[in-house]
Amino acid sequence: MNATLYILTALTTLLCAILLLRAYFRVRRRLLLWAGLCFAWLTVSNFLVIGDLLLFPSIDLYSYRLGSSAIAMILLIYGLVWESQ
Repeated sequence: MNATLYILTALTTLLCAILLLRAYFRVRRRLLLWAGLCFAWLTVSNFLVIGDLLLFPSIDLYSYRLGSSAIAMILLIYGLVWESQ
């Protein structure tokens, strides 16, 4: 059950990243770029969760998971702050 949930979450964030980046390339709104990059990094974070909890339970990837999530949030905050002006 947990594996299915982790995989579906990763696929959902990947789909969101693809759709946001595709919309950015169509209309060239920079906020779409920052949101798409945020979701791309959240996808990396979700795949690290899968690797950490399911594939490699003996290896601790917690700090990498937090780092990738932090990068994702920094990208989104940067986009929200600088593109709102």
